[in-house]
Amino acid sequence: MSGQAVTARPAGDRSVGAPVIELRGVSTRFGTQVVHDGLDLTIRAGELVAIIGGSGTGKSVLLREIVGLQRPTAGTVRLLGTDIWQAPEAELAAVRRRFGMMFQDGALFSSLTVAANVEVPLRESGLVPESLVAPLVALRLAQAGLPPDAGGKMPSQLSGGMRKRAAIARALALEPEVLFLDEPTSGLDPITARAFDRLLAGLCEDLGITVVVVTHDLDTLLSVAQRVVVLGAGRVAGDGTLAEVMAGDDPWIREYFSSRKMADANTSSR
Repeated sequence: MSGQAVTARPAGDRSVGAPVIELRGVSTRFGTQVVHDGLDLTIRAGELVAIIGGSGTGKSVLLREIVGLQRPTAGTVRLLGTDIWQAPEAELAAVRRRFGMMFQDGALFSSLTVAANVEVPLRESGLVPESLVAPLVALRLAQAGLPPDAGGKMPSQLSGGMRKRAAIARALALEPEVLFLDEPTSGLDPITARAFDRLLAGLCEDLGITVVVVTHDLDTLLSVAQRVVVLGAGRVAGDGTLAEVMAGDDPWIREYFSSRKMADANTSSR
Protein backbone atom coordinates (compact mmCIF):
# COMPACT_ATOMS: atom_id res chain seq x y z
CA MET A 1 0.00 0.00 0.00
CA SER A 2 1.06 3.55 -0.56
CA GLY A 3 0.50 4.33 3.12
CA GLN A 4 -1.03 7.72 2.32
CA ALA A 5 -4.10 8.26 4.46
CA VAL A 6 -7.31 9.22 2.70
CA THR A 7 -9.91 11.27 4.52
CA ALA A 8 -13.11 9.29 4.81
CA ARG A 9 -16.11 10.77 3.08
CA PRO A 10 -19.52 10.97 4.72
CA ALA A 11 -21.69 7.93 4.11
CA GLY A 12 -23.45 8.12 0.79
CA ASP A 13 -21.28 10.94 -0.59
CA ARG A 14 -20.58 9.99 -4.20
CA SER A 15 -19.37 13.42 -5.31
CA VAL A 16 -15.68 12.53 -4.92
CA GLY A 17 -13.77 9.93 -6.93
CA ALA A 18 -13.74 8.95 -10.57
CA PRO A 19 -15.81 5.94 -11.69
CA VAL A 20 -13.91 2.67 -11.24
CA ILE A 21 -16.78 0.34 -12.19
CA GLU A 22 -19.30 1.13 -14.93
CA LEU A 23 -21.98 -1.32 -16.00
CA ARG A 24 -24.28 -0.41 -18.86
CA GLY A 25 -27.16 -2.57 -20.09
CA VAL A 26 -25.77 -5.75 -18.56
CA SER A 27 -27.99 -8.74 -19.27
CA THR A 28 -27.35 -12.29 -18.07
CA ARG A 29 -29.34 -15.33 -19.07
CA PHE A 30 -28.92 -19.02 -18.32
CA GLY A 31 -31.20 -20.74 -20.79
CA THR A 32 -34.65 -19.31 -20.12
CA GLN A 33 -33.65 -17.88 -16.74
CA VAL A 34 -33.11 -14.12 -16.78
CA VAL A 35 -30.74 -13.01 -14.01
CA HIS A 36 -29.83 -9.48 -15.12
CA ASP A 37 -31.95 -7.52 -17.57
CA GLY A 38 -30.34 -4.26 -18.73
CA LEU A 39 -28.62 -3.53 -15.42
CA ASP A 40 -26.80 -0.18 -15.01
CA LEU A 41 -24.45 0.62 -12.14
CA THR A 42 -21.57 3.04 -11.43
CA ILE A 43 -19.22 2.76 -8.45
CA ARG A 44 -16.68 5.48 -7.71
CA ALA A 45 -13.20 5.41 -6.23
CA GLY A 46 -13.05 5.14 -2.44
CA GLU A 47 -16.60 3.91 -1.89
CA LEU A 48 -17.52 0.97 0.33
CA VAL A 49 -20.52 -0.50 -1.44
CA ALA A 50 -22.63 -3.41 -0.20
CA ILE A 51 -24.66 -5.36 -2.75
CA ILE A 52 -27.74 -7.19 -1.45
CA GLY A 53 -30.71 -8.92 -3.01
CA GLY A 54 -32.86 -12.00 -2.84
CA SER A 55 -31.84 -15.49 -3.88
CA GLY A 56 -31.31 -15.72 -7.65
CA THR A 57 -30.81 -11.98 -8.23
CA GLY A 58 -27.27 -12.60 -9.43
CA LYS A 59 -25.16 -10.86 -6.80
CA SER A 60 -22.18 -13.21 -7.01
CA VAL A 61 -22.66 -13.55 -10.76
CA LEU A 62 -22.34 -9.79 -11.07
CA LEU A 63 -19.00 -9.80 -9.24
CA ARG A 64 -17.70 -12.52 -11.54
CA GLU A 65 -18.79 -10.52 -14.58
CA ILE A 66 -17.05 -7.39 -13.32
CA VAL A 67 -13.71 -9.16 -12.75
CA GLY A 68 -13.82 -11.09 -16.01
CA LEU A 69 -14.61 -14.58 -14.75
CA GLN A 70 -18.04 -14.86 -16.37
CA ARG A 71 -19.20 -13.22 -19.56
CA PRO A 72 -22.60 -11.47 -19.51
CA THR A 73 -25.04 -12.19 -22.30
CA ALA A 74 -25.05 -8.52 -23.33
CA GLY A 75 -23.93 -5.12 -22.14
CA THR A 76 -20.71 -3.32 -21.27
CA VAL A 77 -18.52 -3.86 -18.20
CA ARG A 78 -15.76 -1.34 -17.54
CA LEU A 79 -13.35 -1.82 -14.64
CA LEU A 80 -10.72 0.85 -13.97
CA GLY A 81 -11.40 2.31 -17.40
CA THR A 82 -10.99 -0.98 -19.28
CA ASP A 83 -13.76 -2.76 -21.17
CA ILE A 84 -13.34 -6.16 -19.54
CA TRP A 85 -14.93 -8.12 -22.36
CA GLN A 86 -13.40 -6.26 -25.31
CA ALA A 87 -9.86 -5.39 -24.24
CA PRO A 88 -6.80 -7.31 -25.50
CA GLU A 89 -5.16 -9.81 -23.15
CA ALA A 90 -2.19 -7.57 -22.33
CA GLU A 91 -4.53 -4.81 -21.13
CA LEU A 92 -6.60 -7.29 -19.14
CA ALA A 93 -3.47 -8.64 -17.45
CA ALA A 94 -2.58 -5.11 -16.34
CA VAL A 95 -6.08 -4.55 -14.92
CA ARG A 96 -6.00 -7.85 -13.01
CA ARG A 97 -3.02 -6.60 -11.07
CA ARG A 98 -5.07 -3.59 -9.93
CA PHE A 99 -7.88 -5.43 -8.12
CA GLY A 100 -8.20 -8.15 -5.48
CA MET A 101 -10.91 -10.75 -5.05
CA MET A 102 -11.97 -12.73 -2.00
CA PHE A 103 -14.33 -15.59 -2.72
CA GLN A 104 -16.95 -16.75 -0.22
CA ASP A 105 -14.90 -19.70 1.06
CA GLY A 106 -11.58 -17.86 0.91
CA ALA A 107 -10.28 -20.25 -1.79
CA LEU A 108 -6.87 -20.64 -0.12
CA PHE A 109 -4.53 -23.33 -1.44
CA SER A 110 -4.77 -26.00 1.26
CA SER A 111 -1.33 -27.44 0.49
CA LEU A 112 0.47 -24.12 0.98
CA THR A 113 1.21 -22.18 4.13
CA VAL A 114 -0.57 -18.88 4.66
CA ALA A 115 2.58 -16.98 3.69
CA ALA A 116 2.97 -19.07 0.53
CA ASN A 117 -0.65 -18.33 -0.37
CA VAL A 118 0.03 -14.60 -0.15
CA GLU A 119 3.21 -15.05 -2.22
CA VAL A 120 1.34 -16.57 -5.17
CA PRO A 121 0.11 -13.32 -6.81
CA LEU A 122 3.43 -11.61 -6.04
CA ARG A 123 5.39 -14.30 -7.89
CA GLU A 124 2.86 -14.72 -10.71
CA SER A 125 3.01 -11.01 -11.51
CA GLY A 126 6.74 -11.12 -12.13
CA LEU A 127 6.95 -7.54 -10.86
CA VAL A 128 8.28 -8.07 -7.35
CA PRO A 129 12.01 -8.62 -6.73
CA GLU A 130 12.77 -11.71 -4.67
CA SER A 131 14.28 -9.60 -1.91
CA LEU A 132 10.94 -7.84 -1.39
CA VAL A 133 8.64 -10.88 -1.38
CA ALA A 134 9.03 -11.81 2.30
CA PRO A 135 8.71 -8.21 3.59
CA LEU A 136 5.62 -7.66 1.44
CA VAL A 137 4.02 -10.87 2.68
CA ALA A 138 4.63 -9.78 6.29
CA LEU A 139 3.10 -6.37 5.54
CA ARG A 140 -0.02 -7.83 3.92
CA LEU A 141 -0.54 -10.24 6.83
CA ALA A 142 -0.28 -7.33 9.26
CA GLN A 143 -2.67 -5.21 7.19
CA ALA A 144 -5.17 -8.08 7.30
CA GLY A 145 -4.91 -8.16 11.10
CA LEU A 146 -3.04 -11.47 11.39
CA PRO A 147 -0.28 -12.13 13.94
CA PRO A 148 3.30 -12.61 12.64
CA ASP A 149 3.28 -16.37 13.27
CA ALA A 150 0.21 -16.92 11.09
CA GLY A 151 2.34 -17.00 7.94
CA GLY A 152 3.93 -20.31 8.84
CA LYS A 153 0.64 -22.08 9.48
CA MET A 154 -1.46 -24.13 7.09
CA PRO A 155 -4.99 -22.90 6.33
CA SER A 156 -6.41 -25.91 8.18
CA GLN A 157 -4.71 -24.70 11.37
CA LEU A 158 -6.55 -21.38 11.32
CA SER A 159 -9.99 -20.45 12.60
CA GLY A 160 -12.64 -19.44 10.10
CA GLY A 161 -12.08 -15.75 10.80
CA MET A 162 -8.31 -16.05 10.42
CA ARG A 163 -8.68 -17.95 7.14
CA LYS A 164 -10.78 -15.10 5.78
CA ARG A 165 -8.15 -12.61 6.93
CA ALA A 166 -5.53 -14.72 5.15
CA ALA A 167 -7.63 -14.54 2.00
CA ILE A 168 -7.78 -10.75 2.42
CA ALA A 169 -3.99 -10.65 2.79
CA ARG A 170 -3.63 -12.52 -0.50
CA ALA A 171 -6.15 -10.22 -2.18
CA LEU A 172 -4.11 -7.23 -0.98
CA ALA A 173 -0.82 -8.68 -2.22
CA LEU A 174 -0.43 -6.48 -5.30
CA GLU A 175 -1.72 -3.28 -3.68
CA PRO A 176 -5.14 -3.30 -5.35
CA GLU A 177 -7.20 -0.22 -6.07
CA VAL A 178 -10.44 -2.21 -5.85
CA LEU A 179 -11.30 -5.10 -3.54
CA PHE A 180 -14.21 -7.46 -4.23
CA LEU A 181 -15.59 -9.72 -1.49
CA ASP A 182 -18.32 -12.35 -1.73
CA GLU A 183 -20.14 -12.94 1.59
CA PRO A 184 -17.01 -12.31 3.70
CA THR A 185 -18.75 -12.68 7.08
CA SER A 186 -20.73 -15.84 6.29
CA GLY A 187 -20.03 -18.58 8.80
CA LEU A 188 -18.39 -16.24 11.29
CA ASP A 189 -19.56 -15.62 14.84
CA PRO A 190 -20.91 -12.09 15.50
CA ILE A 191 -17.76 -10.83 17.26
CA THR A 192 -15.44 -12.06 14.50
CA ALA A 193 -17.80 -10.74 11.82
CA ARG A 194 -17.82 -7.25 13.31
CA ALA A 195 -14.02 -7.28 13.56
CA PHE A 196 -13.97 -8.17 9.87
CA ASP A 197 -16.29 -5.26 9.13
CA ARG A 198 -13.89 -2.90 10.90
CA LEU A 199 -11.05 -4.29 8.80
CA LEU A 200 -12.97 -3.50 5.58
CA ALA A 201 -13.82 0.00 6.78
CA GLY A 202 -10.16 0.63 7.57
CA LEU A 203 -9.03 -0.52 4.13
CA CYS A 204 -11.50 1.85 2.52
CA GLU A 205 -11.07 4.87 4.77
CA ASP A 206 -7.37 4.72 5.63
CA LEU A 207 -5.91 3.27 2.43
CA GLY A 208 -8.40 4.59 -0.10
CA ILE A 209 -9.32 1.19 -1.53
CA THR A 210 -12.70 0.89 -3.25
CA VAL A 211 -14.52 -2.01 -1.56
CA VAL A 212 -17.42 -3.89 -3.13
CA VAL A 213 -18.97 -6.55 -0.91
CA VAL A 214 -21.82 -8.95 -1.58
CA THR A 215 -23.49 -9.63 1.75
CA HIS A 216 -26.68 -10.63 3.51
CA ASP A 217 -25.33 -9.47 6.88
CA LEU A 218 -27.52 -6.63 8.15
CA ASP A 219 -24.91 -5.63 10.73
CA THR A 220 -22.41 -5.06 7.92
CA LEU A 221 -24.93 -2.74 6.28
CA LEU A 222 -25.57 -0.91 9.53
CA SER A 223 -21.96 -0.54 10.62
CA VAL A 224 -19.74 0.09 7.59
CA ALA A 225 -21.58 0.31 4.27
CA GLN A 226 -21.47 3.82 2.84
CA ARG A 227 -23.80 2.80 0.05
CA VAL A 228 -26.23 -0.08 -0.45
CA VAL A 229 -27.16 -1.42 -3.89
CA VAL A 230 -30.17 -3.73 -4.06
CA LEU A 231 -30.59 -6.11 -6.99
CA GLY A 232 -34.10 -7.17 -7.95
CA ALA A 233 -36.09 -8.04 -11.07
CA GLY A 234 -32.89 -8.09 -13.11
CA ARG A 235 -31.90 -4.51 -12.33
CA VAL A 236 -30.90 -2.14 -9.52
CA ALA A 237 -34.00 -1.92 -7.35
CA GLY A 238 -32.49 0.40 -4.75
CA ASP A 239 -29.33 2.49 -4.45
CA GLY A 240 -28.20 4.93 -1.78
CA THR A 241 -27.41 5.13 1.90
CA LEU A 242 -29.02 2.50 4.09
CA ALA A 243 -31.61 5.02 5.23
CA GLU A 244 -32.43 5.98 1.64
CA VAL A 245 -32.77 2.34 0.58
CA MET A 246 -34.95 1.45 3.56
CA ALA A 247 -37.25 4.39 2.74
CA GLY A 248 -37.91 2.99 -0.73
CA ASP A 249 -41.12 1.30 -1.80
CA ASP A 250 -39.69 -1.91 -3.28
CA PRO A 251 -41.63 -4.86 -1.76
CA TRP A 252 -38.55 -7.08 -1.31
CA ILE A 253 -36.64 -4.29 0.45
CA ARG A 254 -39.52 -3.66 2.86
CA GLU A 255 -39.86 -7.38 3.60
CA TYR A 256 -36.09 -7.85 3.99
CA PHE A 257 -35.65 -5.14 6.58
CA SER A 258 -38.91 -5.80 8.41
CA SER A 259 -38.04 -9.50 8.77
CA ARG A 260 -34.60 -8.58 10.12
CA LYS A 261 -36.15 -6.20 12.66
CA MET A 262 -38.54 -8.92 13.79
CA ALA A 263 -35.68 -11.41 14.12
CA ASP A 264 -33.67 -8.92 16.18
CA ALA A 265 -36.65 -8.22 18.41
CA ASN A 266 -37.24 -11.93 19.02
CA THR A 267 -33.58 -12.49 19.83
CA SER A 268 -33.40 -9.58 22.30
CA SER A 269 -36.55 -10.76 24.11
CA ARG A 270 -35.08 -14.16 24.97
